[in-house]
Amino acid sequence: MNRKIMPLQRRRTVTGPAGLALAVSLAATALIAPTTASAATATVAADANPAPAVVPALKTWTGGSGALKLSSTTRIVAGPELADVAAQFAGDLDDVTGMAPDVVTSGARAGDIVLDLDAAVTNADGGERFTKEGYDLAIADRVEITAPSTTGVFYGTRSVLQILAGTDSRSTLPRGESADWPDYAVRGFTLDVGRRFFTADFVRDYISMMSWYKLNNFQIHLNDNQIARPSTGWQDGYAGFRLKSDNPAFAGLASDDGAYTRTDWKSFEDTAAAHQVQIIPEIDVPAHSLAFIKWKPELGLNGGDSDHLDLTKPATTEVIKSVFDEFAPWFEGPDLHYGADEYPRQYATQYRDFFNAMAEHVRGLGKQPRAWGSMTVMNGNADGYDRDVIINTWNDGWYGMKAAEADGYRYINTNDGTLYVVPFADYYHGSGLNNASLYASWQPNRLSSQDTVPAGGPEGAMFAVWNDLVDRDYTELDVHGLIRDSFPVIAQKTWTAKNPSRSYADFTSDVSRIGRGPDLGVIEQTGAAAPGELSFGVKANASSTDEGSDPAFLTDGRSLTRWTTSAKTADLRVDLGEAQSVGRLEVDWAGTAPASFRVATSVDGRFWQVADEATGGAGAVDLRGTKARYVALTGIESGGDAISAWALRVYGPTPLTAGATATSSGDEAAGTPAADAIDGNPATRWSASYVAQPWLAIDLGAKQNLDRIDILWEAAAASAYSVQVGDDGTTWRTVAERSGMPAATGKSRADSVSFDAVSARYVRVLVTGKNMSPYLSIIDVTIPRPAGATAEILATTTATSDADGVFGAAVPVHIAALGSDGPASGLEYRLDGGDWFAVPASGDVEVSGEGRRLLEYRAAVGKTQVSGYAELGVDTVGPVTRIDLSRSNGVATGKNPLTAVITAKDGFSAIGTVEMRVDGGAWATVAAGESVTVSTRPGPHFVEARSTDVHGNVGGTVSAGKR
Repeated sequence: MNRKIMPLQRRRTVTGPAGLALAVSLAATALIAPTTASAATATVAADANPAPAVVPALKTWTGGSGALKLSSTTRIVAGPELADVAAQFAGDLDDVTGMAPDVVTSGARAGDIVLDLDAAVTNADGGERFTKEGYDLAIADRVEITAPSTTGVFYGTRSVLQILAGTDSRSTLPRGESADWPDYAVRGFTLDVGRRFFTADFVRDYISMMSWYKLNNFQIHLNDNQIARPSTGWQDGYAGFRLKSDNPAFAGLASDDGAYTRTDWKSFEDTAAAHQVQIIPEIDVPAHSLAFIKWKPELGLNGGDSDHLDLTKPATTEVIKSVFDEFAPWFEGPDLHYGADEYPRQYATQYRDFFNAMAEHVRGLGKQPRAWGSMTVMNGNADGYDRDVIINTWNDGWYGMKAAEADGYRYINTNDGTLYVVPFADYYHGSGLNNASLYASWQPNRLSSQDTVPAGGPEGAMFAVWNDLVDRDYTELDVHGLIRDSFPVIAQKTWTAKNPSRSYADFTSDVSRIGRGPDLGVIEQTGAAAPGELSFGVKANASSTDEGSDPAFLTDGRSLTRWTTSAKTADLRVDLGEAQSVGRLEVDWAGTAPASFRVATSVDGRFWQVADEATGGAGAVDLRGTKARYVALTGIESGGDAISAWALRVYGPTPLTAGATATSSGDEAAGTPAADAIDGNPATRWSASYVAQPWLAIDLGAKQNLDRIDILWEAAAASAYSVQVGDDGTTWRTVAERSGMPAATGKSRADSVSFDAVSARYVRVLVTGKNMSPYLSIIDVTIPRPAGATAEILATTTATSDADGVFGAAVPVHIAALGSDGPASGLEYRLDGGDWFAVPASGDVEVSGEGRRLLEYRAAVGKTQVSGYAELGVDTVGPVTRIDLSRSNGVATGKNPLTAVITAKDGFSAIGTVEMRVDGGAWATVAAGESVTVSTRPGPHFVEARSTDVHGNVGGTVSAGKR
């Protein structure tokens, strides 16, 4: 019997002023009229939580007060019918948060996450889309995800995971409620593997990643060929078919440079089923069919010298049907795509007959047929064409959305001008889609920013990658780099089809925080730096690390890798590679944050300046603009069972442009405003209107000292420009000029412009020449703060240590405190925790003795307290030498010569040499610890010995025997 899990409070449905159905269980939260917050319709009380960051954004949100904190006792409660979803969710929670919750079927309690499949749950506004994919989310004393479908429950778990991934602790959820559902049924992506093979690991990763954003259609274009006919004929052209059958009848069809076995394909289907993604396999005929013609030349037009099938031969259609018969059993989804685009118009009748025959054949295989629209070119209209085919409307000339709407087709917006990417080509968005513009104004019923068909007309929308450039050298990860930021945008605009109130810069920040999702391998091998981060990819060291973990995970820019040690205390250090100004440190702790730790910075790894003595698991520390190559966390005290962190990031000083405002001569579009040029986000840009001399002006808010400006141009860069400053925003003086600047290489060009230091409130970049007129775009403008810390204490030495860092003589140390916070005072030092002494006016102190000496120093700069330390290995004391004679009185006899064993001990350094002399003679080097003959001459003898350490420190001379 399926168990119905009851909520903590009885729920009732109320209707808000806009007719919005809200499930309310937070009785203490007073509701007021709905307002717009992000993409969610939010009901907000004075102290209510705002809608949490989710991509795509929650459709509705009723904010409660406070937060629910999950813990090691949190469980997932789900009935047997949701066992697979619960198991997937548990594994994903472990990946995203480090918590590994148990899954139980009953007994929900506070702090648990309850998954509830309830077919009776409805939503008046969501209607059928809510029934098929929607869910209710309630966060109070526990989490409840309730949905009428398994897909809806799964999507609810994605939202919870994303909310957790976006919080500092990855363990808290804001109290509140949401009803969430998509506006469109089809939300997806097409990948051309026919022209370029993508590994099975990559395909599985993409299925998983798509589900993270609630994208549900993954179309795999399984065959294709190069576009142009080779001069030697089509038989020499590149073609690919990516399914490999064991059936001898299909031997030679699969590509030698990569094809998926049935086992591979089953792994795709299993991954898709676990992530609520539908795979749409596409076998593209009768055009784009060189792979079939190479396999059987008699199938092709022009005696086989073509990439089009010869539809005048009935046998051609029968062979193609046999291909579909062979592979259809592999495909577990309900739909099967048979291509059907770009065939020669002179064969319009044969094409229409083939289109209809294949549609009927696909239905006979138990599948819903899909095809690319071509009817306008082939026939002028769709008269005579099978209407029970879902059409990808990819080009208005061939067959657009208006035509499909008028003809009564179910259709999917896959418009080439808006949604196609041909990697690295000079057409079809070779550098990736215009994501900012799509986010700002595109919708699935639009080609750009204007309605083409009624809202809700299409089934949905998909963007596509076409690997036309078969001879171009690039990898699957290069493709991923071009398109990865398009997935969340397409997800957002197909889930909630309206122009969002949340800026694209804020949206991309959300995407960055929540990452690409769990259970990824290939596409997560390369991370990304956070804006302004100095520590991405640098070397990190830890005093201890658990097996399977690595301190390198702290700086790899990946969202779901973490460093862990089971030790109760630990130290961490990152090496930035060179000394540079550092602004702040951020640590994303996993699990229970440490109880305390110290943060220090150093230029040379020897003398350290303390930045903070942090307690309570602080995640951010001000580094005050000091210059440092090394940043260390020492004495990290465990706050629980282990010490663990997802990331450790060191940032440069906050630039003067942070918090500034920007205006311009004009913007090309609403989605690329001037403000995007100073938001520090590499995913956004300002695109200027088409004036001859566009300008961007920045108001810093108050007069600031500045001596440099950094400009990251997009491909549409300036060839000439001037940098100007002013005090009132209307009168300008030029401080730097550039001309003859080269075109951008690749997607951008970075200019760093230095000038004599000035004081100004306003800064303007005036463009006087363009590389790609009339276009001009700036990704980012940064005005860094002039070098110099607000307060710091520095120590240096002119002495040189050995390879082990040990000084062989007294170490002179110069100590100074300085900074913009004010004059230095109270400069003191101490050794090994002893008494404090004033540093002489010269700033020089001396450290001598033997061993590891802890030098600490402190001062005040204005009202800011600063301190530092160094652990110096010092050896100014020679070894202790000992003589052991074979006869203690030092007397040799004729039968018994006198022998000695000379030993030397140094408390800190290695022994260099050991010497001995007898009866005041010459000193001779002897082997330490070995018996040596003193004398064979009978009588008393006087033996002396001394030793020297590797630093040249000579120990005292010792003696034995008689003179």
